[in-house]
Amino acid sequence: MISQIIELLVSRWDFFSNLIIEHLIISLLAILFATIIGLLLGVFISEHQKSSPFILSIVNFIYTIPAISLLGILIPLSGIGNATAIIALTIYALLPIVRNTHTGITNIDASIIEAAKGMGSTKGQLLLKIKLPLAFPVILAGFRNMVVMTIALTGIASFIGAGGLGVAIYRGITTNNSIMTIVGSLLIAIIAFLMDFIFMQIEKIANRKNKQKKKNYIALAFSTLIIISLIIINPSSNKETTLNIATKPMSEQYIIGEMYKFLIEEDLDINVKLTQGVGGGTANIQPAMESKEIDLYPEYTGTGWNAVLKEESVYTEKDYTTLKNKYLEKYDFIWLNKFGFNNTYGLAITKDLADKYDIETYSDLAYHSSTLVFGAEYDFFDRQDGYQALKDTYDFAFKKTMDLDIGLKYQAIKQKKVDVISIFTTDGQLSSSELVVLKDDLALYPSYMCTSVIRAEVLEEYPKLEKTLMKLDNVLDDKAMAKLNYLVEEEKQEPKEVAFNYLVELGLVKGGQK
Repeated sequence: MISQIIELLVSRWDFFSNLIIEHLIISLLAILFATIIGLLLGVFISEHQKSSPFILSIVNFIYTIPAISLLGILIPLSGIGNATAIIALTIYALLPIVRNTHTGITNIDASIIEAAKGMGSTKGQLLLKIKLPLAFPVILAGFRNMVVMTIALTGIASFIGAGGLGVAIYRGITTNNSIMTIVGSLLIAIIAFLMDFIFMQIEKIANRKNKQKKKNYIALAFSTLIIISLIIINPSSNKETTLNIATKPMSEQYIIGEMYKFLIEEDLDINVKLTQGVGGGTANIQPAMESKEIDLYPEYTGTGWNAVLKEESVYTEKDYTTLKNKYLEKYDFIWLNKFGFNNTYGLAITKDLADKYDIETYSDLAYHSSTLVFGAEYDFFDRQDGYQALKDTYDFAFKKTMDLDIGLKYQAIKQKKVDVISIFTTDGQLSSSELVVLKDDLALYPSYMCTSVIRAEVLEEYPKLEKTLMKLDNVLDDKAMAKLNYLVEEEKQEPKEVAFNYLVELGLVKGGQK
């Protein structure tokens, strides 16, 4: 395993080094903002003691909100991406700073404060020359804990399309690449350890008796944080991007996203920003499209019909014209090229279970469902064409259900944590797993043809873009998509490499350096 980790780090260092920079930018900016706000709040409640129980209670309460929930709450307000991640991390990082600043100042020996007042010190002098320097060791201890916590927590930023090493972790999970997940996790741990070590040394120095040195290191600690934050900000990251493309956290979406980027940048003079693997899929990408944060993404017809338009009927491709018209009328979005494959839902069980109970169809499964555990991705249990529709149609009564990430379903059934999983018919792992895909004998599931959805005003601004995207019309059938997914999930090839090679094979881009 160690050799695999080293090999992946060396071969994909450009990928990981960019993620490290993004991780540092997000986490250190959050730390900087939290430090400034936290110090001000801590000083305020220390000087106005009556307000301290109320403010500390609010900060404590916010700290108990799960990180994923807070991100979900913020998305409608600030959208997906780095800004929302920084806001959420800043909020989480406030508690150690506010609490330690308040504790450090209020625990100063009252006789010292009285002596300073007797010598004629003003409130400002008391704060800057007496209270903050004496409280600094306590503040720094809280700051140090906050730094480590924030760097670690930044790993979840990728769930909402932000950057950082969480991208590697999440991509590793969704593409069945455990080595990439391990590398991403190790790099976060190393960064957190190094930052902890740096501030531990500063904390030791701050605890020495020499007051002048203490003052110098107060300035040094916060100056270091500001300087690092400014230095690591890559100027190119602020470059205006013309076309923003997003994908869901699935292997085939990673591949399609790379296809978009290669084809658009080769055909047109358009700069592309690709946000891969947005957690929550449609639930987060659709609002980002509406707020014009995202311009283009691959969507599935059945998902658009049921999850976005909230239509109750089962979607068939006969409804495609209606789907397109409603999207254009309601959102000013255009459904453009169909890639050619239908990634519909299915149910799969182990071959042993199928043989044991002679299960071939969903109806067969329903008869034995009371003794079985069912696992599916989170949104499957909420969408109209998901779990409830399955229960209503086939009268399933599973012993237990389990929410699973898309990338963990196959591991869960292999480890016998669940007996039945929902699958996508183009899943690459189906090719190498000992699973039986059951027959949907009552034809429950609608069609899920993969199609490009783009904002109409983007096509108006770049009319040649339509011709470029139409080159991807009918370039993939179910078998071809499953094969490409297999290359990513089982052969451990990069989605970028798989996408490029396939486009070259089709003659849509030139071969050579990717």
